[in-house]
Amino acid sequence: MNIDKVMASLEAKHPGESEYLQAVKEVLLSIADIYNQHPEFEKAKIIERLVEPDRISTFRVTWVDDKGEVQTNLGYRVQFNNAIGPYKGGIRFHASVTLSILKFLGFEQTFKNALTTLPMGGAKGGSDFSPRGKSDAEIMRFCQAFMLELWRQIGPNTDVPAGDIGVGGREIGYMYGMYKKLTREVTGTLTGKGLEYGGSLIRPEATGFGGLYFVKEMLQTKGMDIKGKTIAISGFGNVAWGAALKATELGGKVVTLSGPDGYVYDPEGISGKKIEYMLELRASGNDVVAPYAEEFPSATFIPGKRPWEVKCDIALPCATQNELNGEDAQRLIDNGVACVGEISNMGCTPEAIDAFIAHKIMYGPGKAVNAGGVATSGLEMSQNAMHLSWNAEEVDKRLHDIMHDIHAQCVKYGTEADGYINYMKGANVAGFMKVAHAMMEQGIV
Repeated sequence: MNIDKVMASLEAKHPGESEYLQAVKEVLLSIADIYNQHPEFEKAKIIERLVEPDRISTFRVTWVDDKGEVQTNLGYRVQFNNAIGPYKGGIRFHASVTLSILKFLGFEQTFKNALTTLPMGGAKGGSDFSPRGKSDAEIMRFCQAFMLELWRQIGPNTDVPAGDIGVGGREIGYMYGMYKKLTREVTGTLTGKGLEYGGSLIRPEATGFGGLYFVKEMLQTKGMDIKGKTIAISGFGNVAWGAALKATELGGKVVTLSGPDGYVYDPEGISGKKIEYMLELRASGNDVVAPYAEEFPSATFIPGKRPWEVKCDIALPCATQNELNGEDAQRLIDNGVACVGEISNMGCTPEAIDAFIAHKIMYGPGKAVNAGGVATSGLEMSQNAMHLSWNAEEVDKRLHDIMHDIHAQCVKYGTEADGYINYMKGANVAGFMKVAHAMMEQGIV
């Protein structure tokens, strides 16, 4: 495989799509060696087929706000690859949504879903609509208009969307209600639903919970434990909330949270009612963390900065892509960080990843560490298909087993000659091999 040639071709066809191109290059660099051991992959042009989505739908979403004014947004669904199962991936509502971001997320989702061992392909969707500052009625009208354009392209055995940034239980409920009305069917087509109509227990916490289960496995390879460790977390939404909850339960001390306005440092630890306050912050719709320091005197708010300057044993990016750069990585390394786990998607820049690997720091990529969210969505699909509901203990046990299996796959393919586990390589190779073999067995389609 000539990586430069593949990337040059992609850049010519998709100029300016920096997030998508970054995600593709990271995977290609990791899998090059094993890919070159399989000439049948080259003959079938697996890479050339895998890096392009199966299809992309772009549509106009028109809705009316509370003032009676007509508003127009763009909607997208990127169905990336369904070699191992129905397309599966979240819907993101945020002003920053672009096709490049959704393609990067759909590409990553393909490998992430393969790692879960569940039969799910990769997809992603969303809109440049932002729920922030909108009334419930406006959000409902937008969600209904969005689903009016999307419903023909999804289904329980075709494409099963879930939530993502800006899309929680409320938005899923509005979209599911419209989907059900249009199709006249009650199916498990969307996940992240309310418990009253087919949702799964612990789904809101699952991404954070799964991330800590994976980090626990990483630490155990070095004879270490989360108990007693100082943990820096970014973000303050559902992912950060779930991570803080589980980290505290496992005996760790979470000392930071962050938002677009800066970060808070709480040396006493973020636990108990402080974790509950994170949900109040998110529900307020202000998208800032400064009020935390006003609510809890033990905390200090540092405006305009990210939490990676704080001395910690474990760093967990939980906010968005490329939120931890090369300089941040060097600060963490200088401060003695032992483990970095991306619970956000592609949370670290390539420079940061290179620094962690060069210094033999335990680094877990998002497609492995944050797979607990989509894994639990897959478990919700299973419950819907069987018309039953598992209790929280059953779901949590299955989630724990899935994260253990993902870690084992990363160790299998990522252990280097000196014993260092390159989790990025392990995750990429494990996910790629499963998808590639599935594509080979299904012919040129």
